[in-house]
This record gives sequence, C-alpha cells and structure tokens, in this order.
Amino acid sequence: MAEGLVYGRAPRTALADGSDRPVPTFEQIAVADAVLYEGYLLYPYRRSSPKNRARWQFGVLLPRDWVEADGPVRPGVSGSADSWYQQTECLVRVRRPDTAVLRLRVRYLQMQHKQVEDGRQRAVESLTCDDGTVQLTFEEAVPRTADLTVPLDGGEHTFAVGSPAGVDTEVLPAGAGRVVRRREELRARTTLVAERLGEDLLRLRVRTANDGHSADPHAPRDRALRHALIATHTLLGVEGGEFVSLIDPGTGLQEAARGCRNDFTFPVLGGAPPATAPEDGSASALLLSSPIILPDHPQVAPESPGDLHDAGEIDEILTLRTMLLTDEEKREARATDPRAAEILDRVDTMPPEVFERLHGAIRSLHPATDPPPVGDRPAWWQEGGDDGLCPATDTVLVDGVRVGGGARVRLCPRGRGADAQDMFLVGRTATVAAVFHDVDGSTRLAVTVDDDPAAELHGWYGRFHYFRPDEVEPLGGTDVPDPAAATTPSPGPSPSEA
Repeated sequence: MAEGLVYGRAPRTALADGSDRPVPTFEQIAVADAVLYEGYLLYPYRRSSPKNRARWQFGVLLPRDWVEADGPVRPGVSGSADSWYQQTECLVRVRRPDTAVLRLRVRYLQMQHKQVEDGRQRAVESLTCDDGTVQLTFEEAVPRTADLTVPLDGGEHTFAVGSPAGVDTEVLPAGAGRVVRRREELRARTTLVAERLGEDLLRLRVRTANDGHSADPHAPRDRALRHALIATHTLLGVEGGEFVSLIDPGTGLQEAARGCRNDFTFPVLGGAPPATAPEDGSASALLLSSPIILPDHPQVAPESPGDLHDAGEIDEILTLRTMLLTDEEKREARATDPRAAEILDRVDTMPPEVFERLHGAIRSLHPATDPPPVGDRPAWWQEGGDDGLCPATDTVLVDGVRVGGGARVRLCPRGRGADAQDMFLVGRTATVAAVFHDVDGSTRLAVTVDDDPAAELHGWYGRFHYFRPDEVEPLGGTDVPDPAAATTPSPGPSPSEA
C-alpha cells in the first residue's frame, strides 16, 4: 500500500442536505492502496525472481495504437487484460438534487525507469558502493492522483489525468556513480457523464482513456508500459446521495443495475460494511471501481501490520517465507526496491505479539440457520463431534428434494452475501460431489460445473465450487438415495424433515 492513509472514523460534519452523517472520505477505502500496488512486486521481492519480470497485470491502460496493433480489444468485467480505456457505470440515488456534490479521484502508477550508472556515467545493471550497499537497475513506479469535484446536477465534465515526463538524478556517495530515474509523458483524460433515469436516480459514467501514441506499436510490452497508466482505478464519493450496489441493488433497481456497462473494471461499495444486512438492497456514500473483482465493502484485515499486506493469513505466510530468505537474497531484495526493503525491515523487527495475531482470526462464524443436528450428536468441538458425517454420502433437502453426491443442480447464487465471482456461474448446471457441514452448523454443497472442460480433473483432486442449499435448484425432481434411511428404518420423518 501507499503511505499516508489516515485510519479511523470519519469526522461528523453537517452535510449540504442538513444531515449529521459522517462525511465520506476516500481514506475510508483503505483497500484501494492494495489495489494500486497489486502485482507491483511479488515475493521473494527480488529483481532476479522470474515472476517479477512480468509485472503489472491489472488496470493497465496503454496507448490505443499499441493495444490494437493486432485488432480491437474485447471488453471484460475486470482489468486483467491490457486496454486503452476503462469505463465505470454506476447508480446514484439522490436525496437533495439541488445540493448533492460528487467527488471523483482517478489513481494509477506511472512507470519510472531506474538506471544505475558507474563513476564514468556508463549504464550498468548493478553497482556496489563503498559502504556495501547495492544499487540495481529496475523499473519502479510513482503513484499519481487526479481529482474532480462537481455538483451532481447532470451534464458532462472532462479533465486531464496524465502526468508529465521527468528526470531525477541521485548522486551516490564517494563518487561511486549515480542513479537516473526517467519518466515518459502520459497523456490521458477522464470524462464524467451523469444521466437521469428517474426523479431521484442517476446513472454515472466515468471513462478514463490513454490518449498517448506509441513510437512503435509492435514494441515489447515492457517498453510500452513506460507510456501506460498502471493499476488504474476510480474512487467516488457523494454528499447528498448514495451509490446503489450493482451486486445487491434491491428489487426495484435490478433492471437499472443490469443496464450499467462496466469495461475493464468492477465497481463495489466502499467504506465499512453495515452492522446489519439491509432489507432491500445495499448502498453507500463511497464507491471503488477496481480492476480486480471484489465484494462490496472490501476491507484490509485489522491484523495487517503495515503497507503491502492484505489479510491476516496471507501476512502470516509471507512473513514466514520472508524469514527464510538468505542474507544474500535479502540484500538483493533491499536493492531491488525501497518497498521491498520496508517489508524486510518490518519482518525483521516484528514483535512476537504482532506476529501471533496474524494466525487464527475467524470472522465467518454466524448463528446457525440450518436445522439442528439429528439425535444426540455432540457439538463439533467435542470428541466424536463429526461421527456419522460422510461428505460423499450425506444428503440435504432442497425444495423437498434430497440432494447429495451425484445429483445435478442449477446454480442460483444469491446477490447478497455471495462471492463476487459467482456471477459467472448464474444459471449453469453442476453436479454435486459432496455435502459438507460447517462447524457453525451450516451446510455447503461442493459441485463441479458441467460444461467446465476441467470438471473431471477438479473432481479428482478435490477443487470444487461451494454453494448453500438455497443457492441451487435440483434438476430431475428425484431424490438421491438416503443412506441413513436405507440402514436405519424410521417410523416417521426426522426432526430435520418435519
């Protein structure tokens, strides 16, 4: 992540509509910095690592002539493919049209070529100074930001979001040489259009485009990146209104949400999630349009000890692996990039209590909504708590049909509370491989998608999609055999079936 974010609650200030709600601030979208530096530098943080030779895979806006040298690009829902533009469309519910204000921020990285030169100003790949420090030629990046604040009254606004060319020179100690950092000019613009769909509903379109030209449309990608906006994403905040979730828009706005076209980006609600689930659709005064698919209200784990970390369990793995780097590997990582040096310093000086809190955080447990266990089965934490459970043969009732291994279903993931990736599977048919019981009493169906060419392979090594029973529709209308009923005759329905 970038430095300088302010965490905590937003100040309470009277807004233009006279309310006393917290003023939405972009600092409340702390995860945006994780988006900005996604793919910037990967473990083991060394220039020599093969995966650090193919960097920056998300939100890359290159000159149009370079992108379309072999034909037009095909728009997608996220920015994992190179493009020359990025488009966000979202819905805003306006409470006070005469005083509503929209704030927009475009953020990206500008590549900076770091060239090391020796005492004769000859370009070299590496240089060791008298004090033992090492300098490496490498591709760095500089964070860039462009802001716009306008009344939310419709109309169109266009503003420049590019960055000028520049050269910075750093002289190394004792005449060892110098480091020259060069940046190419970036020409780009963002256009905002507000379209009224109803008395209190607007559709916003934010389109950011790279207006530059490539000297060689067939140049290698690493050269073209010098003229690119990297990890491009947009932050939106509204006073006197609220953004409607495109994942969970509510019953009255589903058609308007489906009409929003998002190319190479994925807009989600920002800020902290609500304490209780909304009854009809989700909304927020903040929105993050990210080149990476995220859920509404994405958050950085509170256990994360610093920048460039995302979640507790990931931090633990990266911390342990960083501890295993040799002294020589650490020396190269420190010379590769200042952010890599910061990570090494943080790991080397991490207090035991900070390291311990990275392990074992559980946030997914919730009150059980499934029927209680049958009979006197003990709780899961007691010895024998999972006796009698068998994922391969267990079944669960779905719409009056008993579903288990081998049953075919249609996938109907719910918008609210579902994984953002599930939208790709709506309406697809699948085969149930197993029924799993969570420790909180809920049930999940493990399935393989029928038209997935790798379905058999996924089933072989146990890589499944998981859905709740209320997210599938049984196909065929017949029960799979209930092994419990076949071996233990019962005079009547079980408590879970009654």
